[in-house]
Order: sequence, then structure tokens, then C-alpha cells
Amino acid sequence: MAVMKTILTSTLLGLTAAACCAAEPTLSTVGKGWANNSVNVVVFRKNSLVTQGDTQYVAYYDAERYLVLGKRKLGAPAWTVQRTAWQGNTADAHNDISIMVDGAGYLHVSWDHHNNALRYARSVAPGSLQLGPKLAMTGKDEDEVSYPEFLRLPDGNLLFFYRLGGSGRGDLVINRYDVRTQSWRRLHTNLIAGEGKRNAYWQSFLDNQGTLHLSWVWRESPDVASNHDMAYARSRDGGVSWETSDGKPYALPINAASAEYAVRIPQNSELINQTSMSADKDGHPYIASYWRDAGTKVPQYHVIYHTGKQWETRTLAFRSTPFSLSGQGTKRIPIARPQILVNPAGAGALLVFRDEERGSKVSVAQADDPASGPWRVRDLTSYSVGDWEPSYDTERWRQSGILSLLVQDVRQVDGEGKADVPPQPVQVLDWQPDFITR
Repeated sequence: MAVMKTILTSTLLGLTAAACCAAEPTLSTVGKGWANNSVNVVVFRKNSLVTQGDTQYVAYYDAERYLVLGKRKLGAPAWTVQRTAWQGNTADAHNDISIMVDGAGYLHVSWDHHNNALRYARSVAPGSLQLGPKLAMTGKDEDEVSYPEFLRLPDGNLLFFYRLGGSGRGDLVINRYDVRTQSWRRLHTNLIAGEGKRNAYWQSFLDNQGTLHLSWVWRESPDVASNHDMAYARSRDGGVSWETSDGKPYALPINAASAEYAVRIPQNSELINQTSMSADKDGHPYIASYWRDAGTKVPQYHVIYHTGKQWETRTLAFRSTPFSLSGQGTKRIPIARPQILVNPAGAGALLVFRDEERGSKVSVAQADDPASGPWRVRDLTSYSVGDWEPSYDTERWRQSGILSLLVQDVRQVDGEGKADVPPQPVQVLDWQPDFITR
């Protein structure tokens, strides 16, 4: 297995640069994939990688737009890869692939969506990379699907989230899969209502206590600049009922007037949609995003978190370059939407990102105390990954605190343009940070 050169950088928030004693990252190559836009490495892939037992699975589009599945034993350098019969519209970077393994070991795959009919299949047997036929879930409200997302519940059953409807007019649908019956049922046709005026762009996280956390920005139109605010809800019963951070039940569907707001952010603040969230060992939620604060020109990464009593926001003010998000479609942005990961065993957090200011490398900000301590920033690669965004294996992180990132050097042209680059290696970067456990 190749070992990448790791660069420790001395920029910081607080700002300090402390030498880290974590092991070097390791890198394995799965195969070569489509790289003419960012469809393989958009941040909202849930999941691009997933672990079940001692096996890790991966999915990506190859150069001919075929959906490819792979698996390996955890830690092994070699991957077993199988091209499926299915292709995707890779010219649209929204049309990503999402995978999850249920409690019985079946691989579930959803791919190629941006306001079109559901594309979903599952493996023919536990542990298999061979997919069965394309399936419906409930057979209702499945003709205008975007942003498919799987989550595995503690009992091995699954949830499936998707947006029904287009940008600025969509609703959030949730289905639940029963491993025993191998069937789906509808939980919510309209958990978060856009009321025909707006839609929610969400991020979710299932914590180690089984609480499902959900946060979202509202968008008023297809223009990215109309994103605003950060709202929150949680469920303690597998997505059936929902409440605020202080336990007040929501009347469903949630709308702009009834939502709890973690922080108010005006339109035209360069607020991005679809980022990430996590929770600490006590179930306190953390949300990562970026926006431009009032009176400033430079968008910065922010961490929003709940102390158990109130919402707080921390600005990671290490950027210096302004940019604008105005316009429609997938934007070519000088920074990646971030992933936030909170130490599953104790204190500490990571913010994984990519920034042209740092040479567009795989970078990470790490804090032993994300609320008040310094954030150390370092690069996990010595080379550029183009317009890559981070997606990771949520289940491996939950089990062992090892970060497995899907990495590919890609090019994104503004507004759904297509670059002309050869296929690039699809790789998995594994790294275990040196958290201080308290």
C-alpha cells in the first residue's frame, strides 16, 4: 500500500500549530473513474464508502459512465471491482451514487438523480457486488428524485432520504427499510415543507445513541445566493417523530415559520448548501458550513454546535480570498464544502476540506476542544486534488475512529460544464487522527 507524504502546516485559528503524532495516511487505488466533473466526489454522497463487519464497499462512475462497485477487507491494499449494467448521466454533477449495507449484509445502491425517476437496486446476496433488477421502494412520489441518502439504524434497518421536486420548490421524503421483510414503507412524504416557495437542503447524522440529527438551509430560488439560515430538528425514534433541541415536539411538516434556527444567516451571504453534521458522545450536534459574515468579504468555514443549553457558532477564520456563489447549477468553487467529524470515543473534532489557498490538497483542521481550543490545520496530501469534495465512510468512523475518504483528482466547470480530462484514479485515503480522549 502506498504511503503519501503528509505535510504539517502551521496556520491556525487561535491560531497555533502543534505537531501531531498521528500515523501517516495510507492510500489504496480502486480503479480509474470519470473526472470531467465532480460527480464522483461531491460532498453529499451518503455514502461513497461504507463498512459492514470487516468489509468495506465503494462505488463510483468509470470513464464510460458505468456504475462500478468494489469491496476489500479492511486495511487491505487490493480491491475487488465489478462494473454493473447501469450507467448514469455523469455530465450533471448532481447525479451521484449513494450506497449502504443493511444489517443482513445486502448492499443497497441509488444512483443518477437530479429531478428524475428513482434508480435503486440491491445486491443479489449478502456480501455480493452483483446487483439485482432496478426496483421501486414504495412506488409513490418516485418520479422527481434528487439527493438520495441512506442511513443505517442501530437495528440494521435503513432510512432513505430524498428531495421530491426541484430547487426552490422541494419537499423532504423519508422511507424506512425492514431487513426482515426486505420491503420499504413511507415514513414521511413531506417532513420539511417548502410550501411551494422554497426547499430545504439538508445534512443528517445518526449518533451513537440512535438519535437522528437533521439540519438544513432554506433556498428561495434556484439561485445559490438565495440560501439562508440554519435550522435543526432531531428524532429519537428512528425518524418517526421529530423535536427541537430542547425536546419540544414539532407539528409536521416543519416549515420556515415553525423551524428551530441554530443561527440566522441572511440571503446573499455566500452560504453554501448541503454540507455535513455530526454529534459528540453525549449527543450534542455539530454542523459545519461556510458563509460570509456581515461586514466581511471573505467566506469562512464555521462550526455551529449545541452546548446542551444553547447554540454557539465558531468561525475558523484562516481564509483570505473572497468569492461569490451567485448563479445556478453546480458551481466551480475555490473551496470544498466541509465534512465535520466528532471523535466517537471522547473529545475532539475534524473539519475536512479543500482550499485553493492551500494548493487544493486534502486538508484537515483538527481541534481537541472544538468549542474553545485551537484548530490545527494540516494537509493530508502533498498534491492537488482539483475540485474534489470530501465524503467518508460513516460506519468505519463510528466503529474505530479511522477516517476513510474517497479521493479523486477531478475538474468542475461552472454551471454543469464538462471538462476534457482523462479518467483519474479513484482512491481511498485512510487516516487515524491523534485525538486526546478525555
